[in-house]
Formats: sequence, structure tokens, C-alpha cells
Amino acid sequence: MRIADLVKKLSYTCIQGNPDREVTGVCYDSRKVTDGCLFICIEGANFDGHTVADRVANDGAACIVVSKDVDLKGNTDIVVIRVEDTRYAMAFISAAYFGHPAEKLKTIGITGTKGKTTTTYMVKSILEQAGLKVGLIGTIEIIIGDEHIPAANTTPESYLLQEYFARMAEAGCDAVVMEVSSQGLMMHRTQGFVFDFGIFTNLESDHIGPNEHKDFEDYLSCKALLFSQCKTGILNGDDPHLEEILKKHTCQVETYGFTPGLDLIAKDVELYREKGELGVAFMLEGSLNFEVKLPSPGRFSVYNALTAIAICRHFNVENDRIKQALRAAHVKGRIEMIPISDQFSLMIDYAHNAMALNSLLQTLKEYNPKRLVCLFGCGGNRSRQRRFEMGEVSGKLADFTIITSDNPRNEEPLAIMEDIETGIRKTEGRFIKIADRKEAIAYAIRNAKEGDIIVLAGKGHEDYQEICGVKYPMDERVLIREILEEEACRQSTQM
Repeated sequence: MRIADLVKKLSYTCIQGNPDREVTGVCYDSRKVTDGCLFICIEGANFDGHTVADRVANDGAACIVVSKDVDLKGNTDIVVIRVEDTRYAMAFISAAYFGHPAEKLKTIGITGTKGKTTTTYMVKSILEQAGLKVGLIGTIEIIIGDEHIPAANTTPESYLLQEYFARMAEAGCDAVVMEVSSQGLMMHRTQGFVFDFGIFTNLESDHIGPNEHKDFEDYLSCKALLFSQCKTGILNGDDPHLEEILKKHTCQVETYGFTPGLDLIAKDVELYREKGELGVAFMLEGSLNFEVKLPSPGRFSVYNALTAIAICRHFNVENDRIKQALRAAHVKGRIEMIPISDQFSLMIDYAHNAMALNSLLQTLKEYNPKRLVCLFGCGGNRSRQRRFEMGEVSGKLADFTIITSDNPRNEEPLAIMEDIETGIRKTEGRFIKIADRKEAIAYAIRNAKEGDIIVLAGKGHEDYQEICGVKYPMDERVLIREILEEEACRQSTQM
């Protein structure tokens, strides 16, 4: 492919060489340079591709794309293209290199602080009920047909994103639904194409700090970028930041929520609990009108469902199919109900910071459990303040807390657990410490009382435990199954 064709949609200057030259591929990792490729000099937190421009040239690259001066040590054979921002340029170059695959798919991008993961799976479930083949890109995984690829970032680098789009189009996908992080927007990973639908779930203070966002205003402005990169924006009309999110929008706007006057409204919300299942039911009014029943607890589940319904309305999915799909939608590790008893409720959730745990426990308390039991640990080599905060939240909201191990990494599990205990002791909350996570879960199940709600927090979709740099297999679903089998075996031998 010609260099000129790859940079066609960019404003650029050819500093050296001829842009009509052919290249064999596109690369942004200096360790993967191949003969005749186009190399993009990306400036990251720990490494700047501009510093190895001469080595890349010597390794056989035919072209380099830069945003500042580079020392090529007199190499005049390589083509040098200068742009204002190489990350922005990489998105357009990648889209051109893979043949603009987003144009062959209906693209749905979901941004917000909470709800992105659950909503992507809901949308996928509903559209597949309607007979479409749908790819997914998110925090947990990338799904292309029957292939499940573990995710490294919520929103992949633009080159990888375009490669996934191309593979989805080749696999016969009709649409792709993806999580769009503020980091992904800030780093231009979603440039090079226009989303058919951009979704906003909500906004809370998060991801503020070193290597993320300098303040809340920066976080908000990055989220808002999606609505100048999509054709139709579908937004939570109840969120107090809605006006700021839409300040520079260029898309058509639709809204959903609880407030009268929005395009899609949830009314008459009722919580229900049936045979260990926690759920919510509501009436849908506005652009669609029917009753919805979700096997997922809380007000935030209503928002997730509204988002998914608002999107799928544009695909002309029948109401009955939407209702069936919502009941069948399953998201690993996100308020995931584990049906092991009609007498009590057991769930797994990824809540791994104080804000998420507080929201989850507040929601579960609305179901008036006999006891709310919270089992969790905290990660090693992370902020001790998080441990104190999570301990205090659980101590205040849960009736009983089981402190256990999470991913201790290079720290002593007992030391981490002591930090959590420090937070709990600020409250009057009752607790026990059991370092082995399987033993802790077994304790929770064996001591469950009728009407209890037990939440296993922190691990969510993770299927490993990281200790001293090594990831050992550990899936809570597997642990629960083993515990139940061992308990059944124990009871049979006592008979």
C-alpha cells in the first residue's frame, strides 16, 4: 500500500522521501519492525518511539511518522512524514491499512464511569436475539464469533482496534458493541471512523491521578469527545453532567432515564426476590412501551437495561425478543447471581474499590436481607488507603464481613487483611478473617441463614490469583462448585 493512501485523511508534511512509496505493513512497536514497513513514533509514559528513529531506519522501515524532529544519523533512504499528533495519525493510518472495516459494521460505543461492561453484554444479547452477529470489545474480553480473547485495555490501541474490526467484518459480523474509556478517547484510539451510536451511562469522580486524568474537568471533557465522533448519541438524561457532556456535540441526541419528558422512561420500579434471585421490574414508556423484568438487582440495573433497549430500538428488534434477551443476558463477574439455594442469595461482583462496594451494598440493602454478608480482600502493591476505605464501607453497610485474600502480589496477605481490619474497626461491624479464599467462601455458604444475601466482591471476572508475580488459576465459580461437591460428599458419608 502507498504511504500517500495511508495518510490521505491526515494533514501532514513529507519531510524526506516520496510518499508514493509502497510499504509492507504498519508498526508502532520498535521491537516488531519488519523490512519495508511504516513505523509510527508514539510517545508514551515510559518510552518515546522518536528516540529510536535511527535504529528503526537501520532495521528496514521504509517510512517513519513523527511529530517532532528525529536524528536519523544521515539516513536518507527512509520516508519521513510529520504530523501534529502521532497517536491521532495512527488511528487514521490503521483504519486505511485495514480497509476502513468500521464502515462494514454498525458500530456502538459505550462510555461512562459505571455500567459499560454490563450494557455491552446486554446489547450483544438483544441484537443476537434479533438474528444479528455481534462482536464485542471490552474490559473483560474481545469476542469475535466463537473466539474469546482476554482484554489488555478497556479500549485497545487504535491499530489493534482496527484489526479487530477487520476480523469481525471478515467473520461476518453485522455490528460491534464496545466499551469506550476516557483514556481511549484521550489517546485517540477511537479516531479514524465515526460511531453509528455513542452511549453515555453516567459520570462520577474516577480515574483521576498520575498517568490518568489531572482533574475531574479533564475526565469529563474526554468522555464528551465521543459525542463529536458519533452519528447518534444516546445519553442518560438523569445525569447531572449531561449538559456539559453535550456542550460540543455534533450528533443527534436521544435520552433515557426516570425523568418525565425523556425519550425513554422507566416507571413503577419494583424490586423482587424469587428463590434466591434478586431482580427489578419496571414499565417502559416513551419511544417504546412494555413491561421489563430483569434478573439483576437495583436501580443501576434499570439504567443498564434502558441503555441497551434504547440502542436496540434502532435495530427494529421486537419487544418480546428484547424482553427475552434481557432475562438471558449474563455478564461474568458483574452482579452475577450464582443459584445454589432457594433459601439465600449468592452473587459475585467486581466491586474492588470503596465507591463500587458502597454502591453495591447500598443496592442490596434495599432488598431487606436477613443478613447482608460481604466477603472481600484487597490487592497487594496498591494503595493502603483503598483497604482502609473498603473495610470501613463494609463495616458500616454489611451485617457481617469476611476478610480474605485477593491478589496479594508481593505483599503478605495477612498484612493486607490487617489494613482492611483497621478500616472495619472504625465501625461497629462484625467480621472474621480467613486468609484462604476457598475456605472463606465455604464458611460463608455453610453458615448462610435463610434470607441472607452473600456477595463475593473484588475478583469478579478474574480467574486467577496473583502471588509474587505468578498468576495461579482461581475462579470463584469453580471454588463454589468444589465446595458444594465436598459438602455433598461429606453429608453422604455421614449417612
